Amino acid sequence: MDDENERKFYEIESYKNNWSVRELQRQFDSALYTRLALSRNKEKVKELSEKGLILENPKDAIKDPYILEFIGLPEHTEYSESDLEQELIDKLEHFLLELGNGFTFVARQKRISFDEKHFRIDLVFYNRILKCFVLIDLKIGEIKHQDLGQMQMYVNYYDRKIRLEDENKTIGIVLCKDKSEAVVEFTLPENNEQIFASKYQTILPSKEELKLLIKTQNSQH
Repeated sequence: MDDENERKFYEIESYKNNWSVRELQRQFDSALYTRLALSRNKEKVKELSEKGLILENPKDAIKDPYILEFIGLPEHTEYSESDLEQELIDKLEHFLLELGNGFTFVARQKRISFDEKHFRIDLVFYNRILKCFVLIDLKIGEIKHQDLGQMQMYVNYYDRKIRLEDENKTIGIVLCKDKSEAVVEFTLPENNEQIFASKYQTILPSKEELKLLIKTQNSQH
């Protein structure tokens, strides 16, 4: 790797997570370092190469985009949200690798009920490092403000009914094929640290996409 900071990051993460050669190759091919660096300032990017990925707050655990090439659903092929969910469950080990440090699987289609109304959360995880539940809803199209509102309800329910006193606030992630940054910005409160909307793609990023990611990163920082 030409970038010394990037190389150091992968060295640290390989050691910390006991990655096999295949897992390391996959993380490099999916541009993990670049995707994590996108949402960090220069100081935090430097920290990646010195300490690896440190989970201190919910945002540290979020990627955008998530790369789900392992599910075998090519881009632009018709599939349902239930198809996507089933593939993620079938390849849970791969999905946990993509989610990152500290994630454990809890449930799928988790039912919550109140006022004789029933709702189902697609996937529920727990992060042992952040000490909180992580709820994931899958959307195969563009995210709508109603999707974020629904996730806010799920998160509120878990915070008030499920989590223990010594656990941190629940995180909600809406995984979508596309999103309007403005819709997300104006739907969520300004001080939001619990609800996140991330895009996913089902093929590894091309060299052109990586260059674009890096260009975007440099323009932001």
